[in-house]
Amino acid sequence: MEPRRAPEYVLEIFADPTHVKDIVKGILHTVFFHRYFPSLRPSSLEVLDLTLPLVTDPELETLVDTRVAQLIRQLSSTTSPNSSARGQIAVQFFEKRRRKGGGLGWFGGGRGEEEVCWEVWMLEVTLAMPRTEAERTKVLKAMEMTLQKTAMKIVAIANQYKDHIPPITTSEANPFPYQIVLNPRSENWGTRIGIF
Repeated sequence: MEPRRAPEYVLEIFADPTHVKDIVKGILHTVFFHRYFPSLRPSSLEVLDLTLPLVTDPELETLVDTRVAQLIRQLSSTTSPNSSARGQIAVQFFEKRRRKGGGLGWFGGGRGEEEVCWEVWMLEVTLAMPRTEAERTKVLKAMEMTLQKTAMKIVAIANQYKDHIPPITTSEANPFPYQIVLNPRSENWGTRIGIF
């Protein structure tokens, strides 16, 4: 039997260079606020006159800041003054499962635990490069609108789709490991060797 594929939720983000950091950070924290299970102290982040939740976990905040900075570097290196740039950043949540089968595996990895992805949030970021004041005003309104729509989409998805979340079977502070990955579709072995 083939393993079930983790649901993937696509969030479209539109930003200019001055707001991209805060917008992407705000959206990532909103996702984590709804899928991060350790207890947390409520906190918030103001982005474009919208109040978003903030997860105040030092390890998570460091990871978010690092990945957002990497995304901005990538977007900046591919942007020309007359066009927009695109990038992706994904949040993947995993559960730890006991490996099936007995004996030793091919590479000496017998029984133990494996991490199985149960949910993916894909942020597709478009970086706009407005040139005139009129374009800046237009881009600002579009950023505000897409940020609000994206935040509401996260809330709707988190409230509607819960059945796939695995049961908590550990007493660890965070029962579900996570990763934040840049350009996840382009980072697999098949693309590296030219198959896909």
